[in-house]
Amino acid sequence: MVSAAIKVTGMVQGVGFRYFAMRQANTLGLTGYVKNMPDGSVELEVEGERNSVENFKSVLERGPGYSLVEKVDINYGEYSAKYDKFSVEY
Repeated sequence: MVSAAIKVTGMVQGVGFRYFAMRQANTLGLTGYVKNMPDGSVELEVEGERNSVENFKSVLERGPGYSLVEKVDINYGEYSAKYDKFSVEY
């Protein structure tokens, strides 16, 4: 089990990216959150099985249909079990 801080840059706001990420995280059994940032990026924190987190990163690199993902940065950390679900934050 791992934790991961993820930052996605590109055309990722206003294209359904957060809800796309939430659906994918739920499918993969991940917990955490996704949030739009003032600089136009999307921030995510996820926890779960390392393989699921790596699959999630691959999905984020493609993004939903109207997005244009330029970069996905991921930093792994220790699993904390601080989330009980995956949510969209505002």
